[in-house]
Amino acid sequence: MHNYISVCFQSTPEQSEMITALLMSMGYEGAEEQDNETIISIKQEAFDETILKKITESFGVTYTLNTVAQQNWNAQWESSFEPVQVDDFALIRASFHAAKTGILHDIIITPKMSFGTGHHATTFLVIQQMSALNFKDKSVIDFGTGTGVLAILAEKMGAGSILAIDNDEWSINNSEENIAANGCDKIDIRLANEMIFEEKADIILANINLNVIIGNIQKIKDAVKNNGSVLLSGLLVVDEETIKEVL
Repeated sequence: MHNYISVCFQSTPEQSEMITALLMSMGYEGAEEQDNETIISIKQEAFDETILKKITESFGVTYTLNTVAQQNWNAQWESSFEPVQVDDFALIRASFHAAKTGILHDIIITPKMSFGTGHHATTFLVIQQMSALNFKDKSVIDFGTGTGVLAILAEKMGAGSILAIDNDEWSINNSEENIAANGCDKIDIRLANEMIFEEKADIILANINLNVIIGNIQKIKDAVKNNGSVLLSGLLVVDEETIKEVL
């Protein structure tokens, strides 16, 4: 059982997106954005306040810290979790929320500490981009699956097979719960620190961060089929040239 450092800071939505993206180097487990307040949770052993100070000071924002036990953080997260609607394409909700009419894909998740509930802009944007792709009978790799929401959506969109990978055991357990809750049976979920694949995929989803993407970029290239699609997220605008150089 891990303890977590809960970091709360006041910022504009634009600042929040930049700061949370930069803090991905510490591998935070969840981000909650409400009005002008952002709360992120980082495993205590991975927390580095020197990095946090450097980043927040560069944006002129202050923060408060709190040490939280895993089960308490989960209860807080569950009690405050709100559904996320991506246009009329997808609704991400907990089982205690009512379904909505007129939504193409309804996704039920157990909101825990895993990244990828749809609240963070990177997940929201990937889902929007997924809506423009044809997943029918396609093979998919979801690298850094978090809650499993992208893998679940891929199956709901008709994917023939999905490999979902994450390096965090808690995320794997949460993903398995969510996969079962949505009645999915085409998702193979694995605990791994890097991309592991036996066959190439038609579509690769990587909603993680710059360092992990760069560290695995050759494997991503090798894993995608000719004329396949790769959706990369968790990147900043300032990362554009860096990503272009390695692609």
